[in-house]
Amino acid sequence: MSKPVYEIPVTGGDDESSFNFPPPAPAARPAGYTQAPPPSVDGAVPAPSWPAYSATPAAPYTSPAPTEDPAGWGAPAAPLLPPPVAGTSVPSPEPSFPPPTASAPSFPPPVASVPVFPPPVASAPSFPPPASPAFPPPAPETITSAPAAPVFEIPEVDPAFAAVPLAPVFDLTPEPEPAHAADLDFAPPTPPEDLSYAEQLFASEGVSETLGTADPDLIEALSEVLRIGASDLHIAVNATPMLRVDGALGPGSITEVWGKNKVNSALRSLLLPEQEAKFDENLEYDFAYTISANARFRVNLYQQRGSLGAAFRLIPTEIKPLDALGVPASVAQFATLPRGLVLVTGPTGSGKSTTLAALIDLVNRTRADHVMTVEDPIEFLHGNKKSLVNQREVGHDTHSFGAALKHVLRQDPDVILIGELRDLETISVALTAAETGHLVFATLHTQSASQTIDRIIDVFPPHQQGQVRSQLAATIQGVVCQTLVKKASGRGRMVATEIMIATPAIGNLIREGKTYQIPSAMQAGGELGMHTMDRHLADLVNSGEITLQTAIDKAQDLEGLKQMVHRQATPTNSTRSGSSSIDFGDAHSGATL
Repeated sequence: MSKPVYEIPVTGGDDESSFNFPPPAPAARPAGYTQAPPPSVDGAVPAPSWPAYSATPAAPYTSPAPTEDPAGWGAPAAPLLPPPVAGTSVPSPEPSFPPPTASAPSFPPPVASVPVFPPPVASAPSFPPPASPAFPPPAPETITSAPAAPVFEIPEVDPAFAAVPLAPVFDLTPEPEPAHAADLDFAPPTPPEDLSYAEQLFASEGVSETLGTADPDLIEALSEVLRIGASDLHIAVNATPMLRVDGALGPGSITEVWGKNKVNSALRSLLLPEQEAKFDENLEYDFAYTISANARFRVNLYQQRGSLGAAFRLIPTEIKPLDALGVPASVAQFATLPRGLVLVTGPTGSGKSTTLAALIDLVNRTRADHVMTVEDPIEFLHGNKKSLVNQREVGHDTHSFGAALKHVLRQDPDVILIGELRDLETISVALTAAETGHLVFATLHTQSASQTIDRIIDVFPPHQQGQVRSQLAATIQGVVCQTLVKKASGRGRMVATEIMIATPAIGNLIREGKTYQIPSAMQAGGELGMHTMDRHLADLVNSGEITLQTAIDKAQDLEGLKQMVHRQATPTNSTRSGSSSIDFGDAHSGATL
């Protein structure tokens, strides 16, 4: 039988004859302390050691008076246990202990049940806490009995806990290798040879949902726009479908006059139920309609004289580079700017959207930026090339330009495209975005750079215009004004432009309200790539690409234009005409300077 676990040895004081317990094993101990007994062979947790007290017990014991207390602890309190009887040893039952913990060696006083003589009392001796939590290590002691169980061995497991299955904290099962793990270059798939990149984008978007139920005559009229190279289709009551080719409006192959019922049913067949509800609420609606991979239209649906009408604008599927559009090379530098405001302006149908699409495509091909566009509707689709391009459509992805632009600065953009600066709120957000380090592209319906500056400032109330002038002078980077003019051959049109590039001199003119002097500053900055509309028209006349009359129709300063035009006639016409008139072989030829 092993030694009882809770048999408490008592260390003798000056008079050890009063106790019948054997003295403890000799060990080196600090003054004033006694060492706790080593763990029993049964795996019991050793009880903590306590400060040494005088061996003279308090009443009711009869013992000699205690001698001087060398440790300075004072007289001990009366023990809570009755005095043990000499020579008697009662074995204690096997105790049940909770699992030991690997905590620091500072233990609270034990509350274990201590066997005493009948009746047993489950209490532990109460002593004052030790002065220091640090205890010396136990003295080495040879154990001759069976080896003790490990201190941290849990003898019993609660059945309630044992019933709960324990899942591993970490799943170390290797994941299967993804299918694309070997493709480290992330190369885009090779496009089919018979489809352009833009056509694939349109094909991926899919045709409009209502194409299968749309009016077949209307679909035929839209297909004719694509076949003959028209730019617009107009549908109205009591008229045949009208096409615009090279700026001239005329009937197409459909000669039937469409009545009110025909027009209403044909146009409503293009709308989804939610689109039709919006039109009935506002009586006008803008949307995009796709009939094939290379035929996408911008549609404006309206009501006139109690019936419906619509204008369809063909959107090119291929985004042409700037040099293919005929714009000056200086326009391309706007796509390299880190920040600022760039405006593309001109009358309706002048190709503003096409020029903006070419600028965004240049950014997409050359810069690793985040491009956000807000358009009404989305016309040109941009795939992600070197940049990440996100396009939002008013009425479909957002409620309005103002609502979209209110949050666009929180979307971490580098480049922002605003389809149109329509109101004070939109212009204010555009100026703020350009001022905070973003590159902003936008459009306006103005015909010159100076008129563009005045239009922006005049939107604001008078008390804010001074501040807006300073803000605009600091953020404006360039203005591109453009218009389409007929070619001298009579077939097709080309673009005429006015380019303003921000300089300190132009910034001062804007800040001081002297916008009427901007054309003179542009003429002086020709080496920077600037020119006026009249200068470009005169160059086109001098090169024989347009007629003088066409230039006169688009000129802003007629007298200035005539002074810059110096071409007399083409070589082919000079042999048959000795006059000073210019004959380019079209209806406008024969004009004299």
